[in-house]
Amino acid sequence: MEDKKEDIDLKLIKYTQEGLPVTKTPYKDIGIAIGISEEEVIQRLKNLLETGKIRRLAASIAHRKIGINANAMCVWKVSDERVDEVGKIMAKFEEVTHCYERPTYSDWEYNVFTMIHGYTDEECEAVIAAIKKQTGLNDCVILYSEKEFKKVGVRI
Repeated sequence: MEDKKEDIDLKLIKYTQEGLPVTKTPYKDIGIAIGISEEEVIQRLKNLLETGKIRRLAASIAHRKIGINANAMCVWKVSDERVDEVGKIMAKFEEVTHCYERPTYSDWEYNVFTMIHGYTDEECEAVIAAIKKQTGLNDCVILYSEKEFKKVGVRI
């Protein structure tokens, strides 16, 4: 019985990873497509979230289509003892959509990466200035996106 439940959950995950149908009844439509009821779709999604098998179910905005064209990957040199503190400060900024610690190398000492989105480069730079002020950090490099080749979430 457990295998059948997991098979249905896998079908549900694969179906929804491309996005929810843009209809008045998306959960009902998903249910019809994979052969379960609307109520079961909702309950299974809740269970997948509660058990941690999926982290979130959320709307995603095609930011370039709405004019958010400035995308700055700002990399920071942060001392090991301050990484957690600084990461939490950076992550609180609404414009920061990704904030990661990454390894350093002898020729690359930047260990905290923030992805910042704005309508203009100046907006991104204002966020970077605010991050500098709140963290006391100044050693960073800004890498602007020139062209998007591919952007998708994780797929199974």
